[in-house]
Amino acid sequence: MKSINSLNYCSSMGSSYFITGIGTDIGKTIVSAILTEALHADYWKPIQAGNLGNPDPSMVADLISNRVSAIHPSAYSLSTGASPHYAAEKDGIEIDLQQIKPPLTNNKLIIEGAGGLMVPLNKNELVIDLIIQLKVPVILVVKNYLGAINHSLLSIEILQQKNIPITGIVYNEGTRSENIRFIEDYTGINTLGIVPRLEVLNKAVILKEAAKFASLKNFV
Repeated sequence: MKSINSLNYCSSMGSSYFITGIGTDIGKTIVSAILTEALHADYWKPIQAGNLGNPDPSMVADLISNRVSAIHPSAYSLSTGASPHYAAEKDGIEIDLQQIKPPLTNNKLIIEGAGGLMVPLNKNELVIDLIIQLKVPVILVVKNYLGAINHSLLSIEILQQKNIPITGIVYNEGTRSENIRFIEDYTGINTLGIVPRLEVLNKAVILKEAAKFASLKNFV
């Protein structure tokens, strides 16, 4: 298995990257904050489901230190912490992918997805369909747990089946392990970095982790 070159895929939206995970509660928001800080990129979460008192965009805004990044409003802010299709139903609406338009910016853009690739957004469309619509490459977040290899390979396979470029993988809450070695060897996909388990979350911690990804400015 090989990663797909992403150079032409994201030309319509500049340097934009969709952050998705191999499941839910993988650490996409933390990784998004780190990459937003590392790249001084803008941040956008198209669909926020639940936790509207402290949504993911607010969390990212509170964790980054640079004055370049803009936090763009979500297209949908849903009141229930559930699969977006169900959360939208609870709010009496249906998510329409045609209404999800990327923000206008000349900056790099980090786009955070909701859950994993096959999470439903409405009766017929999934998160992966939104990625295809946006035409941006993916950065895959992998959390180190029992089953991570299986979930990672399944996620990578469906991305490749859909011809979605994978810029690389960020491993969260881990150290270099057999899981990482196997995924690297089997897929040939770049490891962009490894984020350790963070017991404290604040600007200083995110800034320290972002420094490890500084070389990405010349890559992504």
